Amino acid sequence: MRIDSLHISRHNDLFLEKHSQSFHFLKRELSDKGVDIESIITKIQQFQVAIPSWALGAGGTRFGRFSMGGEPGDLFQKISDISIINDLTGAAGAVSLHIPWDIPENVSTLTRYASECGITFDAVNSNTFQDQPKQALSYKYGSLCHTDRKVREQAIQHNIEVIHHGEALGSKSITVWLSDGSTFPGQINFRQALSRTKESLQEIYRHLPADWQMFIEYKPYEPQFYSTVIQDWGTSHLLASACGPQAFSLVDLGHHLPNTNIEQIVATLLSLGKLGGFHFNDSKYGDDDLTVGSIKPYQLYLIFLELVSGLADPTVANPPISYMIDASHNVKDPLEDLMQSIEAILLCYAQALLVDFNKLNELRDKNEVVLAQELIQDAYRTDVRPLLREARLRKKAAFSPIQCYRENEIRNQLIKERGITNKAKGL
Repeated sequence: MRIDSLHISRHNDLFLEKHSQSFHFLKRELSDKGVDIESIITKIQQFQVAIPSWALGAGGTRFGRFSMGGEPGDLFQKISDISIINDLTGAAGAVSLHIPWDIPENVSTLTRYASECGITFDAVNSNTFQDQPKQALSYKYGSLCHTDRKVREQAIQHNIEVIHHGEALGSKSITVWLSDGSTFPGQINFRQALSRTKESLQEIYRHLPADWQMFIEYKPYEPQFYSTVIQDWGTSHLLASACGPQAFSLVDLGHHLPNTNIEQIVATLLSLGKLGGFHFNDSKYGDDDLTVGSIKPYQLYLIFLELVSGLADPTVANPPISYMIDASHNVKDPLEDLMQSIEAILLCYAQALLVDFNKLNELRDKNEVVLAQELIQDAYRTDVRPLLREARLRKKAAFSPIQCYRENEIRNQLIKERGITNKAKGL
């Protein structure tokens, strides 16, 4: 389903006068500081974040899953849900598929439908962290690192198959995340496991189309609790470099130990030209997959500081970055949760765009610690929501996406259309 543009227009009309006042007040305030408002609004309008196909249903834990009702039962319904999010936010025009959870059965029909919905295909994701029905060999003891060459070959062929699916859809990248590792000391030979993983990734890389990218994720633990083969950004970068110039590291915000300086990792990968993409989420304890910005919004802002300053630096030779939300919506309506995440991402992006990096670098050169902190915190404490609303209004999206979603009782419509027991595949 799509949201009628007339419904969005009527929703927006209710807020235009109030928005005009707050927007022009902020515009005057920022103009006095020399900020180019129009440039920032344009960049906000251009920013897009992909929605993963597995995030449209209720997420779960090892202990349970509580369906919201009206969940998308197939890939067409998932794309339909993403189009709702995109209609309301103007910032979610792509889907990232997880294979084999979402193998397209009729590519031409699917791509035509996605195009009608205004949705393109972002990175495709492989899955060797769980066994699939009728799978010949098990990944219980690893996939690309497995001691058995036949298991490794099976995992390699799966990734090659994922690339072929992505090519047919018009995707330009593959994301590889491995659960390979060990749960107990002595279980694996660290050096050999890393060597086998490198050789396997290199074989997958050799099948990468010339205009494609490979994103290699890392994670310090889970589901393995003693070691993971690709445990940190350094190992990911090592493997990406061993594969070639089309391979990059991917940063999942939840894939770090508590208090890790993620913004420094981002800056380092940018300086190396090896930052491929992001999976946005938030966490309190570990890989909690919470709504973006719900726990550590200031850290998210600091990450965007590095992104904005790094990508604007002519000495940084990093390709355009791929952005995706990777969250598990345990107790929220998944669509509302995703819209909250988009808002948090754009807020931090807009705040980072306010910073005068020339002035900041001058303060750094003079070791003006206090004033440098004041400068970045002034931008962070600026309420930039009027800029986001103005950007949405200009794109004919909703002034308040979640409020418009509820006004139109979208979840109830989805339940009537699909049923209360319909459950999405994936998380």
